[in-house]
Amino acid sequence: MKKNHLKAFTVLNRATQSVQKAVRKDVARYGLNLNEFAVLELLYHKGDQPIQSLGKKILVASSSITYVVDKLEKKGYIHRRPCEDDRRVMYAAITESGKEFMEEAFPEHEKKIESIFNEWSDEEMEVAIDLLKRLGYHLEKM
Repeated sequence: MKKNHLKAFTVLNRATQSVQKAVRKDVARYGLNLNEFAVLELLYHKGDQPIQSLGKKILVASSSITYVVDKLEKKGYIHRRPCEDDRRVMYAAITESGKEFMEEAFPEHEKKIESIFNEWSDEEMEVAIDLLKRLGYHLEKM
């Protein structure tokens, strides 16, 4: 029996687009785009990060990160902090205003993500996570 490779690709692609559309709409109500929210979320949960590493961690081209950091800095949510040990490294750090924003926005955002996936049971969620991880690992090996 032939596997439905193209159908699986199309379904995965459409599902990804639908999830991203819903998440983009959710963060837009805060006046942010997806990349801005992702940077804020990372800094909120993980602390100060080297600006050069932000792109890899939130899956955005490094060329876009300076623009995202500039926008968040203008909104007062983050600031740049030089590394004490290496003058070439600059950190992005969340401000008090950014923390207050995330303390209010993140629980609502988390509820939205939960509502996106509440179609699946806990068992289905575990299977989906496992299958998607396996696909990702397979592609990394290629």
